[in-house]
Amino acid sequence: MAGIKQVQRQTGVALWRQIADRIREAISRGAYDETGMVPPETVLALQFGVNRHTVRSALAALAQEGIVRAVQGRGTLIERKERLNFPISRRTRFTDGIRDQARETRALLLGHAEEEADSEVARWLHLEQGTPVIRLETVREADKRPVSRATSWFPAARFADIGQAYRMAGSITKAFAALGLSDYVRATTEITAAHADSADIADLGLTPGAVLLITKAMNTDLEGVPVQYSISRFAADRVQFTIEN
Repeated sequence: MAGIKQVQRQTGVALWRQIADRIREAISRGAYDETGMVPPETVLALQFGVNRHTVRSALAALAQEGIVRAVQGRGTLIERKERLNFPISRRTRFTDGIRDQARETRALLLGHAEEEADSEVARWLHLEQGTPVIRLETVREADKRPVSRATSWFPAARFADIGQAYRMAGSITKAFAALGLSDYVRATTEITAAHADSADIADLGLTPGAVLLITKAMNTDLEGVPVQYSISRFAADRVQFTIEN
């Protein structure tokens, strides 16, 4: 299959995980659209220079993610699941962004705590290091599928009750409104990619080797004062970003 990167041995990344990544990438760019099937295990084993057991482990991981499905007597079928299109704009809102793409959305508060801002959080929120902040751990779902896991920090002096407000409202926007902030805007968004760690695998229902799109974002009030710094991890096979002016 032209265009698929070869696996590399002795890199510290398991061969089955590398193969799962390569197949996931190939599916994403439509390499198998003509048949709707992943090539047979024997073909993949020859292509990647590994045994069939290694290929089988990679396909099993992709099946757990819901990307492929083994069909008796036919092979490995690609499950057609369209990605949610998540817009990033001056007023980025999770629910508004995917409202027309999902029948149901849900927000889960995993936990919240007050802590001292470390150097990174202090820099993003324009605070002195050690200033009290409130940290929220959240998961957002669309049609009962976990889509994102986020860690967010808020200045405690201004939003001491943000955890309880979020638990009641299920929305950052509504929680802000309950605490007196009627509007806010996205000032900065940085996007990177990485493999899911153990916490993300558990909370997003992924398998080892799954790829995440990671955003670091700062929201401010209309006076330009930072009100929220977030690190959000999105399952890359479930979401794509659109940057809007």
